[in-house]
Amino acid sequence: MLGYEFRDPDLLREALTHASGANHRLASNERLEFLGDAILGAVVCEELFRKYPDYQEGDLTRVKSIVVSRRTCAKISESLALENYLFLGKGMGAGDQTPSSVLADVFESLIGAIFLDGGAPAAQQFIIGHMGPEIEAAVEGSNGLNYKSNLQQAAQRDFGETPTYLLLDEKGPDHSKCFKISAQIGANRYAPAWGRNKKEAEQRAALNALCQLAGSPLPYESD
Repeated sequence: MLGYEFRDPDLLREALTHASGANHRLASNERLEFLGDAILGAVVCEELFRKYPDYQEGDLTRVKSIVVSRRTCAKISESLALENYLFLGKGMGAGDQTPSSVLADVFESLIGAIFLDGGAPAAQQFIIGHMGPEIEAAVEGSNGLNYKSNLQQAAQRDFGETPTYLLLDEKGPDHSKCFKISAQIGANRYAPAWGRNKKEAEQRAALNALCQLAGSPLPYESD
């Protein structure tokens, strides 16, 4: 299930024990959650730093906030069916009734337990194994942040138009090109953005357009 085998099963039990199902608070997973939260953040930050060397701090922060969000942690807990193994007190629900906040917490406590049981490499492997697809989804804008879809809805609602995307420039060698793309709605062209591929550039251009329409500062400068 986890892709990791515990040497100390007591750590696993502690990670799966909610405060409502523990004899006392120190026997619950709260301390492991505290540890796991810090490790999760550090591992994801390092992965983003190494994998996206051309991302500015704001880009890295945006992606990290999505990847380590409570929503994402709960989603992974659900995919691992952790709710079936939780030790919960009466009234906390069971199965699909388990609160998402509890599912998010248990994913972090599990990371803390793996770190203590198998060390930093084991925790890192576990995190990247489950967070890798979430990082890719956040970078591509498909993790609840599909700006092209949002812009299309806004354009059709407010202007009765469908946005188009214009390739304005490209640079770099064939194996590592960057693309400059602008979104256009009717006769109105919006601030362009660079991306490491056309898909990324279009998502960034869409976000620029959404921010312009809302009168907000541009998240991506084109030059």
